[in-house]
Amino acid sequence: MSQRILIVDDEVRYRELYTQTLAAAGFETESATCAEEALRQIEKHSLALVVSDVRMPGASGIELLRMARERHPALPFLLVTAYAEVRDAVRALKLGAVDYLAKPVDLDELLAAVRDVLGIQAQVPPLDIPLVALQGIVAESSLMRSVLRDAFRVAASDATVLLTGESGTGKEVIARFIHANSPRSGRSLVAVNCAAIPATLLASELFGHEKGSFTGAVARRQGRFREAEGGTLFLDEIGDMPLELQPALLRAIEHGRFTPVGSDKEVQVDYRLIAATNRGLMEDVQRGRFREDLYYRLNVIAIELPSLRDRPEDILPLAKHFLAEDQAKTKRLSRAAGQIVAAYSWPGNVRELANAMEHARLLSQTDVILPEHLPPVVRQTIPRPCATVDETRTLGVVGGVTTLEASEVEMIRRALGQTGGNRTRAAELLGITRRGLIYKLKRYGL
Repeated sequence: MSQRILIVDDEVRYRELYTQTLAAAGFETESATCAEEALRQIEKHSLALVVSDVRMPGASGIELLRMARERHPALPFLLVTAYAEVRDAVRALKLGAVDYLAKPVDLDELLAAVRDVLGIQAQVPPLDIPLVALQGIVAESSLMRSVLRDAFRVAASDATVLLTGESGTGKEVIARFIHANSPRSGRSLVAVNCAAIPATLLASELFGHEKGSFTGAVARRQGRFREAEGGTLFLDEIGDMPLELQPALLRAIEHGRFTPVGSDKEVQVDYRLIAATNRGLMEDVQRGRFREDLYYRLNVIAIELPSLRDRPEDILPLAKHFLAEDQAKTKRLSRAAGQIVAAYSWPGNVRELANAMEHARLLSQTDVILPEHLPPVVRQTIPRPCATVDETRTLGVVGGVTTLEASEVEMIRRALGQTGGNRTRAAELLGITRRGLIYKLKRYGL
């Protein structure tokens, strides 16, 4: 069933533009020229959403929101405001508005905002993996979907898997995904961070030890290999494995046998190995820091996890996923905050994004997260006001932007020229999200 949306704006060109855009997307629309007429429409129709301008003759969009809330507290409002009126929109959020859009409104942004408010999911090609197998993993990008397909295919085997990629890209998540979809899923996945354990204790941690085998060994320890019997052993940060311990690890991988510290008897274990590293293991091999035979024994199935900046389509879905983990109170990103999150480079990858959403969730006092709630390093991407005449004399300006930014403007113009003005394709050429491109277009006045 089509959902009905009320558009409130005193300018006919905007009413018609929004109406045409929403109608083409399958929504039914009503329109009003002022707050008084909007209130009559609200009483007359069953509405799913109100999209209202803030500045109008007579009562403002904020006053309309306040009056409508008295009779229809659950009716969502999406406000449209000029940049200089953003503080007004922030006050409106505290009154219950779900979000705001800054003028000039990009029509794709309008559609995305409406769908977000109404909980309409964008059509995404099927992943060909059972939903129950995904276990809540977020993957909208083609790169991450390819990773999941490969991981799902190899899960059924007992082959050793080497996961590579930058720190924070989710290697342990993929390791658990492989284990959960393997025949060994009924047994334990035992995870060991090789970088977090002192080299002198790592052998005991992995292979176990006999009582009295060294100072402090007051009891027998079975070790992580034996704990993984019948299941999966995940060795994270395998590149930090001490060189002197690597021969024993190689034997354990090749034959499934090892000797506990202080013992003269070998132990046989049935397990599946998944290893992960953020280092270039081949470079370590060439420098003598990692055994070549061990490298090739680990590298049976190699799966590389892309950085978050290389899969920008996943940024906002992941952010929403992390915010939804708070069961006590649902939080959501405002459009302005979402644009900043989408445009940030996330050098710490998914881990940094998760921490940023936790930071924003704790600082936000309402259901809507604003740019000011984001960590300082993230919100540095907030558009700054245009430079004054005095500032331009000291900064140096080319085409309305500082010379430091002129090269970025030129790259954007070239990308748009090469794609005939297609923003989606231009964003792909630039290696940023479409929303990130729109943000930059507005920032530079292009």
